[in-house]
Amino acid sequence: MSAAVAGRPPRIAIFGLLGSGNLGNHGSLDSMLWFLRRDHPEVEISCVCSGPETLERQYGIPATAMTWFQAHGPGRSRVSTIARKIFGKFADLVRMPLLLRRYDLIIVPGMGVLETTLELNPWGFPYALFLMCLSARIVGAQVAFVSIGANFARERSIRYLFTNAARMATYRSYRDSYSRDAMRQMGLDTSNDAVYPDLAFALPEPKEPESRDPRRTIGLGVMEYHGASTDRSRSDEIYTEYVGKIVEVARQVVDEGYRIRLVTGDPADEAVVTAISDDLRRTRPDLVDERLVREPADSLGELMEQLASVDLVVASRYHNVQSALKLSKPTISVSYAVKNDILMEGMRLAEFRQPIKDLDVTRLMDQLRALEARAGGLEAVMQERNAEYVEQLEQQFAVLSDRFFGAGRPMATGSDQ
Repeated sequence: MSAAVAGRPPRIAIFGLLGSGNLGNHGSLDSMLWFLRRDHPEVEISCVCSGPETLERQYGIPATAMTWFQAHGPGRSRVSTIARKIFGKFADLVRMPLLLRRYDLIIVPGMGVLETTLELNPWGFPYALFLMCLSARIVGAQVAFVSIGANFARERSIRYLFTNAARMATYRSYRDSYSRDAMRQMGLDTSNDAVYPDLAFALPEPKEPESRDPRRTIGLGVMEYHGASTDRSRSDEIYTEYVGKIVEVARQVVDEGYRIRLVTGDPADEAVVTAISDDLRRTRPDLVDERLVREPADSLGELMEQLASVDLVVASRYHNVQSALKLSKPTISVSYAVKNDILMEGMRLAEFRQPIKDLDVTRLMDQLRALEARAGGLEAVMQERNAEYVEQLEQQFAVLSDRFFGAGRPMATGSDQ
């Protein structure tokens, strides 16, 4: 695709679960928009996403729902809603190609678009992603998967949809080697696919706060965790057990004199925030007002601004952990997926993690004390790694510019890399 297509600027659609409130997904969008506006201000940008109204309001970018059902909404009864969902799957077979024929390039920026680490319905996003890639091929548009996350999908239907969607993409890169290896294990030829850091590492750091609370402050990142797709039968039990343990963590952190700043990554996480706040108000009424801060963030940038004022971080959501590491904050990951562990290993913090399903509160408190004792040395290593990540992402931006925006280069159709 050249810098001008048939006498007009290139038209780009950014595709994904955007506009639904997930801060990590929006961080990937922010990074891609930053690159496009900095290096290719001539392009026309739109979004095909799950929450077009919200995205248009927040970003001022034209946006369209990725499925017919999202555009038209549920029916007035359960039966009519099911009927509309079924009709929508068939309607999208026509709707998606008609929608994508106006674009030259569809970009899927970052995000765990090929992951099953949380509950996932094959007829939801996996089907929409597959249909998008198929439709793009039909109408001659290119598709770029940029620094995406993936894992081996155990459900055959999801594995089929993910693998064949990726196979139809023109360009693929992954945010870690684990993701690339997972796609290879599922049968995709990844020999020409690259690995670069998560896109959010390219975002600019927020300014340091002019004044900071002198009290030791911990950023406690919580999530509404129900397990993975294979845990559907135990999802409520898993959630209840997690909330009980994270509430106990908050109690002990407050008892040891720390101030807590609660952070989230999705609107659903507010239920856990409320559980912690209510418990501390009941069990630590004399401490809660001065030692608990809960302020929602509307973007990953705002989340990083909040984390800039803390000393240490304990978090679960991938982009809560990523944001803390981006700011070189000594961090403990209560990991719900291998991707969290990879982040921690990359920052030389592998010893400061544990799995969310087996969260041990006593061990976590021991890790927290050790983390604080070694904070100075850890921060220096993290700063070096962050500089390397930024350089690597700039290399990827240069590859994207050469591949899709090279002067005089005609637009190509999709290919099986």
